[in-house]
Amino acid sequence: MFKKRKPGSELVLLPVSNDEIEQVREHCRALVRKRAVISAGVAAVPIPGVDIAADLTSFASMVEDINRAFGLTPEQIERLNPRMRVVAYQAVGTLGGMLVGKLVTKELVIKLLQKSGAKLAAKSAAKVVPLAGQIASAAIGFALFRQMGYQHVEACVKVAREVVLNAPQEKE
Repeated sequence: MFKKRKPGSELVLLPVSNDEIEQVREHCRALVRKRAVISAGVAAVPIPGVDIAADLTSFASMVEDINRAFGLTPEQIERLNPRMRVVAYQAVGTLGGMLVGKLVTKELVIKLLQKSGAKLAAKSAAKVVPLAGQIASAAIGFALFRQMGYQHVEACVKVAREVVLNAPQEKE
């Protein structure tokens, strides 16, 4: 499904058509759902703080995987021809959100999670109530993780479509 530059290389080319973008989108949405289920499972553990640490690591890893699938890691963008690179960086700057085309760090993920502070507080507070609180915490964790993951996938879709639309045509 994904085209690679070199055998054994981790770098994936940008999707070059709307069909390819949709295939990558669906693959990444499935990845988000899978990671959200794992996040919910960790959130059900009655030890405060374990879920947040796990979410940070898992979300950062997932964002990198999504960026890679769309060909939008900093390394992949740098390997584009100069005209395509300019188009990609312009699209990332105007459409990409906080995490598209960037080196994903825990600090960057923390900033993003702080924007969802109320849900995180509710998730942590819910753990105080036995069983029902753990279930609520897992449900909130799943919904938050999935929502943030889907938002990132859609930001990548917008950038990829913009790059495909504005890619310089090669002269023959």
